Amino acid sequence: MTAQPSGYHRRVAAQKRTSIIEAATRLFLDSGYDGTSLARIAEAAGVSRATLFKQFTTKAALFEAIVTEYWKVDEEEAPLPEPGNLRAGLETIGRRYVALLTQPGMAALFRIVIAEVPRFPELGETQFKLGKMPYFESVRRYLAAENAAGTALLDDAEMAATQFLGMISNYVFWPRMLLARWEPDDTAITNAVDQAVLTMLARYGAPGTHGT
Repeated sequence: MTAQPSGYHRRVAAQKRTSIIEAATRLFLDSGYDGTSLARIAEAAGVSRATLFKQFTTKAALFEAIVTEYWKVDEEEAPLPEPGNLRAGLETIGRRYVALLTQPGMAALFRIVIAEVPRFPELGETQFKLGKMPYFESVRRYLAAENAAGTALLDDAEMAATQFLGMISNYVFWPRMLLARWEPDDTAITNAVDQAVLTMLARYGAPGTHGT
């Protein structure tokens, strides 16, 4: 019978994994994906090469882990809102999306992909398939559920999700790619989410639901 790792060993492994991911993100940004070796990442993370290779056998696998980590949403702790109140549901999703986009390292992740995708198109595919799309799909499912409940009237949940997330990210996130000091305050960010919600209600809210 194989002995199961203790809680202590699991915590240590998780801490080392976090250190590796953080070190890799920094080095990919500073030196480029191609210019960063796994050995150098191990050194920067303060772990042995054997420890790194045990968790990530290739650089591509490590990058996939970075993408998955940054886009991770714990659906047990933060489940999708139940359909029935379109305003409240969109407000919840909007606030969570802001928290996701403004977490430390997310802008760096996008900069890595943008800089390296001409030479390594697989990085863009990884970011899209493992990061953006699973999150986008969760929002699309929510809007489709509101449509089924009769609280939203839409023919294309995918387009509606694109519009809602785009209104928020175009203010909260994308300017950071060009403006190093783009740091809107909490009031401005809340207003951006509120205006996106109001726009969605005006366009897709069923009659009688705009004020709920």
